[in-house]
Amino acid sequence: MPGTDSTRHTSRTARGAAELDLGEAAIELLRARLPEIAGQTVTAIIVEVPGYTNALAGPMGAKIEGAVQFALGGFLRLASSGGPGTPLAPMLEGAYALGRGEARSGRTMDALLAAYRVGARVSWRELSRTAVEAGLPADTVAKFAELVFAYIDELSAASVSGHTDELATTGRVRERYLQALSRSLLHGDTREHLIGRAEQADWDPPRTLTAVILPSAHLRGVLGALDPRTLHPDDDLADLGDGPLHEEDPAEVGVLLIPDADGSARTTLLRNLRGRQATVGPAQPWTSVRTSYLRALHARRLGLTADADAAVDTDSHLATLVVTSDPTALADLRRQVLAPLEDLRPATADRLTETLREWLLHLGRRDDVAAALHIHPQTVRYRMAQLRQLYGPRLDDPQTVLDLTIALAVSEAAGPT
Repeated sequence: MPGTDSTRHTSRTARGAAELDLGEAAIELLRARLPEIAGQTVTAIIVEVPGYTNALAGPMGAKIEGAVQFALGGFLRLASSGGPGTPLAPMLEGAYALGRGEARSGRTMDALLAAYRVGARVSWRELSRTAVEAGLPADTVAKFAELVFAYIDELSAASVSGHTDELATTGRVRERYLQALSRSLLHGDTREHLIGRAEQADWDPPRTLTAVILPSAHLRGVLGALDPRTLHPDDDLADLGDGPLHEEDPAEVGVLLIPDADGSARTTLLRNLRGRQATVGPAQPWTSVRTSYLRALHARRLGLTADADAAVDTDSHLATLVVTSDPTALADLRRQVLAPLEDLRPATADRLTETLREWLLHLGRRDDVAAALHIHPQTVRYRMAQLRQLYGPRLDDPQTVLDLTIALAVSEAAGPT
């Protein structure tokens, strides 16, 4: 059994049992009163130990009473067998399992030890009363007392060991499982593998996960306002095989995978991330969160910004993200559609390119184009005449208009315009 020295405990109790002779009459009387003693023990624990207050009214009361009856029954078998014939291991394993269960229930080690102290006192009070009633001599009652307290001390140690091991599992060990799950999610492992990781980590999968990239210095300040199931991979982005961030040290940037931050919850998330220099990917089915992570990573590399100190919401930049998803193809398209301007002086080509972009965006409304460029409408007319001379009828061709719109949606450096 993990965390206990069952050989040492067994020999210690066996020695005491071997020296004890209660007699068949006393054993039968103790066995008959076992349910009553267990009930009184449980009642005393619930009344006297704050951590167990009101537990008797729920399933925990039955669980505790069953554990007490099992422990006392094992003790009587041990006491009546003369020691070596009755193994102590099953009772110690039961006590160990009880300790783990109490840790999962949120009760502290202090509460558990207090329960054992109260249980020992009440159990011995009732057992000794029955032993005296059975006519056992004083020296036998004294040995009986020693065996009772040695046995309960050993059960207590086993439960404490279980409690400690459970906390370790739900603490450090579980954290390692959660980290392994996070890495698998960011690497895009198979659904079956991810489900296995989630079960191993005792992590309740949400409907969706949303990836958020932000400076590591802001991580702790954000976590308190998020779903407790939020995953925080310890690995920096450089270890994920997706390349470095644009103008950022990957070691100084962290990732959060936030459950069910879609719909109206996304508005709340964006509000909580204000001032955090965060980039928020789309909500995706939890097994597909790598898509959300890659989109947030792409947006961060592009240097997308938001108004004031708001978080960058990738859902508000989909067009830019789409047209920059293949930078080489975008560069080729740009060279192709701007070929009519390649013989012009660079300054002239830049002015006409800028005018053409606004003309496309404003559907040819001259006054709107002039306002956007802060120039006179007649200047717009003059520039568009130059462009029509260079492009000819292609400016009225839907495919050319589409290609130009895509090519001019972002700057030549593939950053947002």
